[in-house]
Amino acid sequence: MLEQRQMALEYSKNNHDTFLNDLSNFLKIASISTSSEHKPEMMVAANAAASMLRQIGFDRVQVMPTPGHPVVFGEWMKAGPDLPTVLVYGHYDVQPVDPIDLWHSQPFSPQVQGDLLVARGSSDMKGQIVAVISAIRSILQHGPLPVNVKFLLEGEEEIGSPNLKAFLEENRELLASTIAFNPDAGMIGPDSPTIVTTLRGLAYFELRVYGPDHDLHSGLFGGIVHNPAQVLCELIAGMHDSMGRVTLPNYYKRVRALSPEERAESARLPMDDEYYQAQAGVNKLWGEQGFTSAERVGARPTLEVNGLYSGFTGSGSKTVLPAYAMAKISMRLVADQDPDEVQQQLVQYLTERAPDTVRWEITPMAGSFASAANPNSREAIAFANALESVWGVRPLYKREGGSVPVVTDMQKILGIDSVLTGFGLPDDRIHSPNEHLHLPTWYKGIDSIIYFLYNLAASDKE
Repeated sequence: MLEQRQMALEYSKNNHDTFLNDLSNFLKIASISTSSEHKPEMMVAANAAASMLRQIGFDRVQVMPTPGHPVVFGEWMKAGPDLPTVLVYGHYDVQPVDPIDLWHSQPFSPQVQGDLLVARGSSDMKGQIVAVISAIRSILQHGPLPVNVKFLLEGEEEIGSPNLKAFLEENRELLASTIAFNPDAGMIGPDSPTIVTTLRGLAYFELRVYGPDHDLHSGLFGGIVHNPAQVLCELIAGMHDSMGRVTLPNYYKRVRALSPEERAESARLPMDDEYYQAQAGVNKLWGEQGFTSAERVGARPTLEVNGLYSGFTGSGSKTVLPAYAMAKISMRLVADQDPDEVQQQLVQYLTERAPDTVRWEITPMAGSFASAANPNSREAIAFANALESVWGVRPLYKREGGSVPVVTDMQKILGIDSVLTGFGLPDDRIHSPNEHLHLPTWYKGIDSIIYFLYNLAASDKE
């Protein structure tokens, strides 16, 4: 087995161009799940993912329909029933490219610029999917996989995975596995291999405030009709106090206090204020007082405005009093917080604060619970050793500020935990113009997956 692993690593080393070409072709597909006009590209991307699995020798590859975008499934189950089965999770959908004028190259025309591959989806997360496929390709060139592997690739993660939970429930037997391997997290830095131990949950809403039944002339009606844009801004401004805390009623009721041990572990991470300032490109940080930046990101709940719209936003001037104003609002949740309960807290806040000169409505867009992974599981240890074999240092363990709802769903529905990692970096500009992937880190990630699969097989025999 050691000889086969070494041959797989040599194949990986000699085929970087092949892997990069596979990824570039995948990135050319504009698989934007939130846009109905890109629905044909979503199917093209699903079929492309299925084709890559078939090319490396996977059996039972299927593009399976859902009420939304399809799920791609594939499996290689020849290692035997006594060996572990790894369920690889990924998503082939990507974020919209707006604002397009801030891109330095075309979002779906991948460009290698030094050590970076620039394209939408390069880091989040087509690059992570192709990393796993490339590792498996490297192994299968010289023999069988040391463990069984299944793939579950969805097309709706960027819109909250509305159909994935039902898919998991309907396909429990098909997806039955020992562990999920989820590379949709990321690394702290190129020299800091990382395993994620917790993920925050999510509650996402669209808030609309309505005033007159049509846009009005601001000279004729300004000062006598309450402007919904002003009302919305005042409501949003009141959602935080001077200490940076969220003011929704009972918002912190279920939030667990950090233990001294947890705070000490967080302090070990090389992620001080200067680190976050550099990653964000800001001169000064802001947030809930009494906590470090790493604690705010990984262990405290938040409320953020993700988008605002009202009235005239084009070039030039138009003296309009808008009929409505809209905001996209997301809350990152920590352990024990319930998205439905948070919605009730938001409704209570608006009921108590909104003036009777306007009407308002909220539309839930997405919701998920926070989740945790066991860093001491056999599978997590196998991956930690794999990272150390490639990077030469022990990995860091961190609380991740983002949300991956499928982790909780897999725990509850399939009864399996996840190994959470990824080979994207904090400055990859995911969800922003000029998203990119650091190729040297990505190639190391491929090698670490090779080590992981062999380590997992070896640990099962101990």
